[in-house]
Amino acid sequence: MIITVALIFSAYLLGSIPFAVIASWLFKLPDPRSYGSGNPGATNVLRTGKKAAAVVTLLGDAGKGWVAIIAARYLGNILGLGDELVAGGAIAVFLGHLFPVFLAFKGGKGVATSAGILLGLDPWLGILVIFTWIIIAAVSRISSLSALLSALVAPLYTHFLLEKEILTVTIAILSMLLILKHRSNIANLIAGKEGRIGKSS
Repeated sequence: MIITVALIFSAYLLGSIPFAVIASWLFKLPDPRSYGSGNPGATNVLRTGKKAAAVVTLLGDAGKGWVAIIAARYLGNILGLGDELVAGGAIAVFLGHLFPVFLAFKGGKGVATSAGILLGLDPWLGILVIFTWIIIAAVSRISSLSALLSALVAPLYTHFLLEKEILTVTIAILSMLLILKHRSNIANLIAGKEGRIGKSS
């Protein structure tokens, strides 16, 4: 029990690593919380025009989700916990990104981290959700709309591809949290004020 709690807490700390802030520091950019949407994520970092910093942020945020799942699966098999530890690790690393202890619990919206989690669970699952995001983004040119619609279908994809109830429920929880984190974007979408990809806001 103590080991399980320690592993899940470690996943939370991993999720709390603010790659947007780290990348901005490395590339000598302003703190991403000080401009644009104020969100410490790749999309907001891209507003600086420094694509390399945005890529580092994207890979870092996705990478921590992927690492958490791979580690949880490996340790879960050793400890005999299996999908239970994977589910706990997924939720913990995601919560770490949304509410990071290192940023006073004010984190990103979880799009990249959720993609990393899905890729860790099953590469085809991750690819399918990412492809869905790309198609919607190509048509709408709205990043938040792509994220929201991809989050809605992710639990369905998980159900049909993995056929494991605990993982389907886990992804449904993550999708719900991601949608809640996009409340302001939803309001802007309804009002027709949401920014489009490639345009500053």
